[in-house]
Amino acid sequence: MNPKVSIIILNWNGLDDTIECLDSLKKTTYPDYEVIVVDNGSKGDDAEILGEKYKDYIHIVENDKNYGFAEGCNIGMRYALKNSHPDYILLLNNDTVVAPDFLNKLIDVAEKDVSIGIAGPKIYFYDQPNKLQSAGARVNWWTGETALIGYGEIDNGQFGHLKDVDWVIGGALLIRRQVLEKIGLLYQPYFAYFEEADWCIRCRKAGYRVVYVPGAKVWHKGQRTTGKQDVSLLYYMTRNRLLFMRRNSTSLQFVSFLMWFSLKDSLMTTIMLIRRKELKSLTKFYKAICDGMRLSFCS
Repeated sequence: MNPKVSIIILNWNGLDDTIECLDSLKKTTYPDYEVIVVDNGSKGDDAEILGEKYKDYIHIVENDKNYGFAEGCNIGMRYALKNSHPDYILLLNNDTVVAPDFLNKLIDVAEKDVSIGIAGPKIYFYDQPNKLQSAGARVNWWTGETALIGYGEIDNGQFGHLKDVDWVIGGALLIRRQVLEKIGLLYQPYFAYFEEADWCIRCRKAGYRVVYVPGAKVWHKGQRTTGKQDVSLLYYMTRNRLLFMRRNSTSLQFVSFLMWFSLKDSLMTTIMLIRRKELKSLTKFYKAICDGMRLSFCS
């Protein structure tokens, strides 16, 4: 018997990417899975096109607006739990393509150890197929800095072993249903960014392992940097970093983080944005700090 997996894919104005993702998924060799595509309030007719093109392959859930990554995925997971009763749920970004056996590898590892609550694959850059984007991720609890393990390295087998990690990227994340029922869904106030790190930390605090599975392989188009600061990205990464640390660190660690953030990160970001004359980004940065502190202490 193979455990049933519900794969949740969030689409928001990303029709071409979602089609490529689904076409790669159709080649998967794992025998018992379903695909739920949540259209997160796309402006066009993405949901209609996807529903027609893959009518015998996917379930479509249409949201009336963009609820963000966290709540968008939550809506898909609620649908799966209510209608399908899966053993596992896999969150998969729509801008990914997957190896045919990636799900087999994740499930094989999870089924061998019931203490594994969350598992993530080896993730490569889509346009540089042998360059690593992530072999899991870690958190420095004293500075609040998060890092993708192996980021930018050519894969020469240096991350070829199963490993416990602090968190794995939400772009390809497998969670056991019992763990989900115990720790709850993604924390909706994040909207986007840090929600999967928060989820993984909650999983670990509940006594489960979070592991990186090197045999499972996924290629991701995202996580590219640009010269000019993305205002929305800057806002959510700043705001949610404050919220993440407040929710998950100890009091002493949070104080240390605030000192580091104030004396280093805030100052360096301010200087950089002033030099670039990106005043809109600077305003957004300080709004993110205010909103992050408000959410951290008032929610």
